[in-house]
Amino acid sequence: MPAPKNTFKQALAEGKRQIGCWMNFADGPAAEIMGTAGFDWLVIDGEHGPNDIRSIRDQLIALKASDSHPVVRLALGETWMVKQVLDAGAQTVLIPMIETADQAREMVRACQYPPHGTRGVGATPARATMFGTISEYIQTADQEICLLLQVENRIGIENLDEILAVEGVDGVFIGPADLSTDMGHQGNAAHPEVRAVIAEAIPRIKAAGKAPGILGVSDEATQAYHDMGAQFLAVGLDVVILAQNARRLAETWKAK
Repeated sequence: MPAPKNTFKQALAEGKRQIGCWMNFADGPAAEIMGTAGFDWLVIDGEHGPNDIRSIRDQLIALKASDSHPVVRLALGETWMVKQVLDAGAQTVLIPMIETADQAREMVRACQYPPHGTRGVGATPARATMFGTISEYIQTADQEICLLLQVENRIGIENLDEILAVEGVDGVFIGPADLSTDMGHQGNAAHPEVRAVIAEAIPRIKAAGKAPGILGVSDEATQAYHDMGAQFLAVGLDVVILAQNARRLAETWKAK
């Protein structure tokens, strides 16, 4: 039995737009609820969410029955971190703060078994193989892993063409918050200078045969990124969705 088909990777390769949402609760039941909403993909955030490998695993389990594809964002682009989440069953990883083609190549190798990569071989007891029941996992896993890289500062933008030339990268995600702050606008991703950089980067990514991605934190920003051609587009964050709706509900009824 081969590794499961990565339908998210396939959709990106076919140029289909994928609408997603961020998950920062680091909680299995919350992920299960988000999995019923109808998003194409959901980010399990290991960078800014209070996650560890066990909570990431729990959320992967919670999303098993969902049509929403789990994307695990790591805290850092480290080979051992990639190995852990892949063994836990992730098929798509999002790596923050990529600045160079060398970093991109290192992450490609981290996602692949030898002789092409450096992923450690310990598949039999791992959830990725359903504990040894996916008999051809090692032989077929590489082609089903989807690697997304975050470019989110001026150095990364300067080196974007070299990063895009790296074979094995499926998509490049522009990080508006980090990028705007690095450009001197302190998280103001709507600043015209920042928007101009993003508007120029998205078609470059697409022209290189990679999928461009981004997160919008307001309807205005999300629409702007949609119009720019973002292919895997995150349209909100679970914590913000809860907080904003809870505050609105309390305000509405306390005012009566």
